Amino acid sequence: MGTMAAAGLLGSFILSVVLTAAVRPLAVRWGLVSRPRHDRYHRSVVPMGGGIALFGTLLIGILGALVGFGLLAPRMGLDPADFAARQGELAALVACALGLFALGLWDDKRRLGPFLKLAVQGLVALAAAAFAGVRVEFFIPNPVVTTLLSALWIVLMVNAFNFLDNMDGACAGIAAIVSGVLFTAAALSGQILVGGLALMFIGTLLGFLVFNFPPARIFMGDAGSLVVGFFVAVLSLRTTYYHQAGSGDWYPVLMPLIALAVPLYDFSSVTILRLRQGRSPFVGDTQHFSHRLRRRGLSDTQTVLTLYLATLC
Repeated sequence: MGTMAAAGLLGSFILSVVLTAAVRPLAVRWGLVSRPRHDRYHRSVVPMGGGIALFGTLLIGILGALVGFGLLAPRMGLDPADFAARQGELAALVACALGLFALGLWDDKRRLGPFLKLAVQGLVALAAAAFAGVRVEFFIPNPVVTTLLSALWIVLMVNAFNFLDNMDGACAGIAAIVSGVLFTAAALSGQILVGGLALMFIGTLLGFLVFNFPPARIFMGDAGSLVVGFFVAVLSLRTTYYHQAGSGDWYPVLMPLIALAVPLYDFSSVTILRLRQGRSPFVGDTQHFSHRLRRRGLSDTQTVLTLYLATLC
């Protein structure tokens, strides 16, 4: 099992590096670039097709894992009925991720309005909770309530990581650290499929970071940040925490909140600042946590490393 885990991590890393390198010149040719604006801190034209590489790596990885697990299921003693159910959930998961990827790619090209984006995100989140089994299941026995709460959490995570994609390396690096924490919890609970998905996701993010760490040579765009937020939400909802709990019933609630404290703080602080200024929370600016650290005199690299350290703490 350890060999398979290492292969999944290394394979997704290599594939992500290759796809990101291939996408960079294509993004420029397609006009998929980020130009300097008043609400962005960068001052040069940067390719913005990283989301294509991220989604492509995850799609290939999940399809490959399905084939591999299908071949190894009898040898591993997996129940055929349970494995078939997991296949259906993964297919629904890929379909939901595809919806968000398409929405983000469209927004990268056309700059869609916030309400259309929220509406599509809400529908995708409900579909993920209802059909992909991505929902919280503790404390509340009512499936309707848990589905709605889970959909709300998915939308929150999607937007939190979309907001977090405001400085080189911030979104991908923090997502990788959070996913590492969630992988540890899943591994301690014996969750093979969730742990495998987490490792694949981490490898994908690290491969992209080869090109996105300051100074970034490519951005992920909304096509990437929406998908990243979605997979973080999936991992946080599907990971079982209570097997390690020695601190009472609130452990499974507080553990993911603490692990995700930095993106949640950035999202909430920027939203509050914009509302207090009488502005829409969905209009971009340079008031994010990273930008405020940058104005304190830190370099881009120092800023993103500080964000990583805060997430680890």
